[in-house]
Amino acid sequence: MKISKNNAEHYIWGDQCDGWRLVKNNDLSIIHERMPRNTHEVRHYHHHARQFFFILSGTAVLEVDGERIQLGSQEGCEVPPMVPHQMFNETNQDVEFLVISQPASRGDRVLAEK
Repeated sequence: MKISKNNAEHYIWGDQCDGWRLVKNNDLSIIHERMPRNTHEVRHYHHHARQFFFILSGTAVLEVDGERIQLGSQEGCEVPPMVPHQMFNETNQDVEFLVISQPASRGDRVLAEK
């Protein structure tokens, strides 16, 4: 089946951020996310899920285990299980990206302290 933002399951997270579930299986999750300007995710980690964040448009900062990594369009970063991470959009433009999780990260998120 062909899938896109137009026909994928949509949800809102955080303050004003969007997510579209492109693939929703227990062993694999692919989500297209949008973060408006000056928004951020909470710092967290996953016990089991390995994640890959890939920027489609805009610029974001992904903090991984205390290291701030600036990511632009067509750039990505892998986050292993048990590693605290947090995504920031510190710009005045939306950022859109893919989050690929294996296995799926739903129910596997643990809030992390700074």
